[in-house]
Amino acid sequence: MAPLSVPILGLAVAVFVLIFLVLRTRVHPLIAMITAACIAGLTGGMSVNETLDAITKGFGSTLGTIGIIIGLGVMMGRVLEVSGAAEQIAYSFIRWLGARKEEWALALTGYFVSIPIFADSAFVILFPIARALARKGGRSLLTMGVALAGGLVVTHTMVPPTPGPLGVAGLFGVEIGAMLLLGMLLAVPCTIAIILYAQWFGRKYPCFSDAINPGETPKEVHDSDVRDKVDRPMPSLIRSLLPIVVPILLIFSKALMTVFLSTGESEASVWQGFVQVVQFTGTPIIALCISTLLAVYTLVPYLNRQQTAARLEEGLQSAGIILMVTGAGGALGFVVRETGTGTQLAAQIARLPFSPIMIPFLVATLIRLIQGSGTVAMITAASITAPILTQVPGLNMLFAAQAAVIGALFFSYFNDSLFWVVNRMMGIAEVNQQIMAWSVPTSIAWAVGGVLIALINLAFGSGGSLLDPLIPLTGLGIISLILRKN
Repeated sequence: MAPLSVPILGLAVAVFVLIFLVLRTRVHPLIAMITAACIAGLTGGMSVNETLDAITKGFGSTLGTIGIIIGLGVMMGRVLEVSGAAEQIAYSFIRWLGARKEEWALALTGYFVSIPIFADSAFVILFPIARALARKGGRSLLTMGVALAGGLVVTHTMVPPTPGPLGVAGLFGVEIGAMLLLGMLLAVPCTIAIILYAQWFGRKYPCFSDAINPGETPKEVHDSDVRDKVDRPMPSLIRSLLPIVVPILLIFSKALMTVFLSTGESEASVWQGFVQVVQFTGTPIIALCISTLLAVYTLVPYLNRQQTAARLEEGLQSAGIILMVTGAGGALGFVVRETGTGTQLAAQIARLPFSPIMIPFLVATLIRLIQGSGTVAMITAASITAPILTQVPGLNMLFAAQAAVIGALFFSYFNDSLFWVVNRMMGIAEVNQQIMAWSVPTSIAWAVGGVLIALINLAFGSGGSLLDPLIPLTGLGIISLILRKN
């Protein structure tokens, strides 16, 4: 192997400083990423002015691509929160699937609801329903809670327009429609794996089953748990799902139209106006504008103009830090690209015994473990690896982007806010049970997703290796051995 050059060593120092600042100091990830970008630029042969200019350009170009989409997504999610749409979706799925299938209904609810709504908030909103179902049906609260949280966290981590995967798609330069479709497909087996684990976990600790008065329904118990909410009827299921489904269909339709036209079909044979409308409305910005308008006018018609603006602005407040971290990740990636370090590292990575797409998977896994935030983990992994992997010939960047978001599912524990939300709301105080309730399920989803993306790359990508699926399986095996000894 060729000796490491100064730019490569400089990038290694930059990444070390980034991880150290986030893990061991009170420096915010935003400042840590800018610091790492400065180190990578200066050690990569750029002058001070060139480094600062690259940071500014990288920050601006990244947010120029996805900043508006993130803002629209969180505004729409806030409307779904306050309108009761999330609860309506849950009750409808429960009625459809029937008795003894409540955990599947809750996971399915989480699967859809957390695409526009942050997983922490959605769990707080929906957990009273899980508790009501456990009490009414004599089911395990652990099974209900873990299944709900599992459905929420998987799509929140893997499917745009959730801010994290949206930022990763922008950094890797992949189509959001393709990222959305692949993420939704891969999220299904990951969610099923968590449901099966939740069923086993509930049987292991049956003492968490609860009971209520026989005459009470889950709806009545839920209402008693949320007395501070405004007394208003919930929207219908169709109106509740409309803001979620419409942008997905629009973006997916544009992706299909693009594929259809690129197969050699003459544009003269297609109605030009229709094609232009599909391509325009399927653009993520326009699709989310439409869905946000649908949410405002169909879910909260009882709010006046000032109240509606206040709710939308509440959503934007939660997006601020995500926008800043995403922009800083873009700045770091732009600097790495401008210094040429990515090209040098690509030659080294091409000689590894496993596929290059596992690099963002492993980087996201490591960062997730040491600092907790899945969004920060996947954005950091993408900003470091995307400029390197773009130099690898024939590499499927969509698979690499999806590997980065899957890696961010790994072992949620004490430094992750959702870990505490899930465990405290379920009333789990013992550390071993807390880890089994949430760290293990997220690791199972991580392993299932990692194996799947490795197999997909092996079948349809380039540079795949039989060693790739063994990486997540080995990680899951190590966790299982550690837990068995405790």
